Amino acid sequence: MGGAIGTRLAETGNRITVFDPGPDKMQALVDKGAFAAASAAEAAAASDYVILSLNAPAIVRRAVFGEAGVAAGARPGTLIIDMSSIDPDATKELAVAAAEKGLRWVDSPLSGGAPKALVGELTLMAGGAAKDVEDAYAVLQHVASNYTHMGPVGAGQTTKLINQVLCGLGFLAVAEATQLALDADVDAAKIPQALKGGRADSAILQEYMPRFVARDYRRTGRIDNMVKDLSGAQDLARRTNTAMPLTAACAEIHRMLTAAGLGGEDQAALMEFFRGPNKENFE
Repeated sequence: MGGAIGTRLAETGNRITVFDPGPDKMQALVDKGAFAAASAAEAAAASDYVILSLNAPAIVRRAVFGEAGVAAGARPGTLIIDMSSIDPDATKELAVAAAEKGLRWVDSPLSGGAPKALVGELTLMAGGAAKDVEDAYAVLQHVASNYTHMGPVGAGQTTKLINQVLCGLGFLAVAEATQLALDADVDAAKIPQALKGGRADSAILQEYMPRFVARDYRRTGRIDNMVKDLSGAQDLARRTNTAMPLTAACAEIHRMLTAAGLGGEDQAALMEFFRGPNKENFE
């Protein structure tokens, strides 16, 4: 995801300095005009904005506050924009720690994935002080077509969890409906057009039912990332005493597929859940 964001920023004329422990990931952006840094501290020292796109609170903490991390090089007042999808409470703790070092923090998780990032059409839900969220838009406008200030720090991450509940249930519903259509000998490839504009229509239906039909498993996301996000939603639900029975079922199906070795596959591989003994094997 970070590679797609970096690519879009480079292609829209921004001067970007990048750091990643994986040299190959950095090189792909250097080839597009980015400058490579030897550490997160060095990248931060050269930047007015620091954008993070990581996979867990512990990794974000290490990248910012660890040895040669962002906080070691960033100038006072630097705005950290965390586009990771992590726990809201962890985000609040990170923002407090950043403020103690004179740094600002906006959580701005995303929806739309790498394909939307590459064309500047991400949906971003931001949490932070109003001025910081406004300032963040100066750079985020290059990657987003929908940018909403949801409230204080952590509100963006909470909104992302809600987004993931809706997406997780949507992916599973469309996969289940696709299998029903296939088993009932209906041309499932025609269903998105047939339902377009109706109440059952959605971006997931339009993009993913054709992929489900074709068993198009090219990777634009990961099933195990959905497990992480749905687990986060369940944790939040326990804290708020919110009943979420459908989310629980959806999370368990994603966990089953991950346990079966499909965690690194795209959501399109949800179709594997419906394979019986007479269905084709996964390829």
